[in-house]
Amino acid sequence: MPTAREALLNAAFSALDRRPWAGVRMVDVAAAAGVSRQTLYNEFGSKDGLARALVRREAEAYLRGVEQALLPVGGARDPGERLAAAAVWTVRAARGNALVRATLTGCWGDRLPAPAAVPRAVPGPRHAGAGWPSDHPDRGTAPARPAFDDPPPPGPPLPKGLPTPVEMVRQVSDRSRVALSADWPPAARAELGRVCETAARLAVSYVVAPVAADEVAALVRLVLVPRYGAGPMGQPGPMGRPGQAGQPGRPGWPRSGPGARPER
Repeated sequence: MPTAREALLNAAFSALDRRPWAGVRMVDVAAAAGVSRQTLYNEFGSKDGLARALVRREAEAYLRGVEQALLPVGGARDPGERLAAAAVWTVRAARGNALVRATLTGCWGDRLPAPAAVPRAVPGPRHAGAGWPSDHPDRGTAPARPAFDDPPPPGPPLPKGLPTPVEMVRQVSDRSRVALSADWPPAARAELGRVCETAARLAVSYVVAPVAADEVAALVRLVLVPRYGAGPMGQPGPMGRPGQAGQPGRPGWPRSGPGARPER
């Protein structure tokens, strides 16, 4: 059973599907959560405090999803594939959650609960599924957070205050570096931080200019894996494995050619 604080955050998040944040009333949030308005004020102090807590909760949930995406799947420890999976998760999480999208891009619309300290830029999506063309391949599909048997240990906490896009990229980069360090080739260890930041920034660029989520995985492989993850045409690369286009098991594998996902 959720705590009063979690129930209030859930109620506030749900209210954004029905009306802009300016039209969300504290008394309605409290009623939807099944607590008194005084309890709401005791937890958050003000509507601005509720907004801050809600934005931070969604940002932290997104970062936990990044950590899960970076875990090895089925024993496969290829760092390039895990970076690609984290990039796909970033695009899908931003597509399905307007607060994650705004936190990553800094584009806060009037409908979103950005506290006064956060500058508002171009309008964000009207709700979690908005902002995508009607014929877009990702429109209307909910992002599934990565699910693994063993959840990752908690990463470093967000700093006090609201996370900026720069801070979010740094958080993703740092968590990627920690997750991949044991499986990164020692000869290229000095490049790991740069590679992780590049992958994070590529993913955010796909949030700003939306396309199908799986395309970002192909771009991460194209830009990063040939140099750090595989050698040319079957020769061992820095990872100590033959160069290849990919293996099944992660989203976005080529549909044809070497390394294509096998037909089921």
